[in-house]
Amino acid sequence: MASAVAAGLTASGGGVPAGAEPGAELSALRAQGAALVDGFGRTVLLHGVNTVDKDAPYLQAGDGFALSDDAAALLARHGFNTVRLGVSFDGLMPTEGVVDTAYLDRVETVVDTLAAHGIYTLLDNHQDGLSEIWDGNGFPEWAIRARPGEDEPNPGFPLYYLMPSMNAGWDEVWNNTYGVLDHLGTALGALAERMNGRASVLGIELLNEPWPGTPFLTCFPDGCPDFDAKYQRALQRLTDAVRARNGVVPVFWEPNVTWNETMPSHLGKNPPITSPNIVFAPHDYCIPSQLAIYLGLPEELRAVCSVQQDKTWSNIDSFTARTDIPTMVTEFGDGDPTVLRNTTTRADERFVGWHYWHFRGTDGDPFRGDLGRELVRTYPQATAGTPEAMVFDSATGDFAYRYRPGTTSAPTEIYVSDLALPDSYEVRVSGGRVTSAAGARVVTVVADGTAPVTVHIHRPGSSGAELPDGNSGSGSGSAAGLPRILTGSAG
Repeated sequence: MASAVAAGLTASGGGVPAGAEPGAELSALRAQGAALVDGFGRTVLLHGVNTVDKDAPYLQAGDGFALSDDAAALLARHGFNTVRLGVSFDGLMPTEGVVDTAYLDRVETVVDTLAAHGIYTLLDNHQDGLSEIWDGNGFPEWAIRARPGEDEPNPGFPLYYLMPSMNAGWDEVWNNTYGVLDHLGTALGALAERMNGRASVLGIELLNEPWPGTPFLTCFPDGCPDFDAKYQRALQRLTDAVRARNGVVPVFWEPNVTWNETMPSHLGKNPPITSPNIVFAPHDYCIPSQLAIYLGLPEELRAVCSVQQDKTWSNIDSFTARTDIPTMVTEFGDGDPTVLRNTTTRADERFVGWHYWHFRGTDGDPFRGDLGRELVRTYPQATAGTPEAMVFDSATGDFAYRYRPGTTSAPTEIYVSDLALPDSYEVRVSGGRVTSAAGARVVTVVADGTAPVTVHIHRPGSSGAELPDGNSGSGSGSAAGLPRILTGSAG
């Protein structure tokens, strides 16, 4: 029978988060079924930010993209345990066939700085608009032969993806017409090799927001299986190039960017995804919010964001059911705090991690007010078992969590939001006991047996958040035993 641990572990403000900011070394993460697990076999949940430098000379000291020790400490203090760090094909190989080792040195420095604060780095091969040829970024100019027509208008992001010349450039990529995929594989392989032995490297994301090129219209209204089959061959080719130089690093596959317009991905259908350690990396943007930001459309259109994002998450559920690999949302938000909850609550329901867009180290501390209320959350960073139900109320800071214990030598670790509960909090545990010191910014819990463990963390005197009863099961399961978990109505 589950034992009860009384409330009353009260924080006095200070405390330190888990990981190296709290002192422990990071262990390498790997995909296990639909979950990410650490070296102790614990189910890991990651919350973090994007930091992406799109312009040469890339990652220079003081530019806010080469994250400093102070910036890393700020992120760790707010409980962020991952950064999606933009890297550029143009930076990796500015000259055809020649990898820039000085750029690799700078990437390595940022990775190690973040690791010293307990933060994992996802290395994101970033592009927007293919290349500087179209006032975009990503692919070096030498790698693409297509060029805009003399009188071809360039409407800028995001409409420049409709330009015939840019679509011709993307066709060169997917057809490997002039060996561009081979060169990209060499560049990513060099990046992977440099990261050998670094447990703090969450993975390498092969390509940000890939555009289908001239077949893009075939992706509407229900995705494009023919293009996705070709795209999957390209992803596998790049994965093999990475794995030839680093056999253990996880590789993140992003759906083609019509996903952002709610088109489903057909990756893993023909053929199935059989390579180990692959992670699905979709984005979750609200189209009306994006149109308001970039094209000046009425902000009132954001009222339909919830409906649209329900469709995106339904596509995630379908993909997970089909492939049984982990998902991590690698972009959302884009500076619009009104739509954050649409992502954070849906991610909590599925125990899916995320990277918010965007953070720059020279921004000071942007995680205040509405932004911080949604992003700086109390959440289980590592669970010694299988998650079953979770609630975080962003209005009050109250948190509740239930998991079923597994066999592991390490405890469950729950970060307590320094914004929601800055001065004091209470902890109640049934089925286990708290092993962290009073006032710790990370609460550690050990199970008493095999019965479910329930943890409540809340304001002093509060009755706390309520968890739903019963077992989860309405979502898709996985080989890792990680179902869609239950959440209450609190945000």
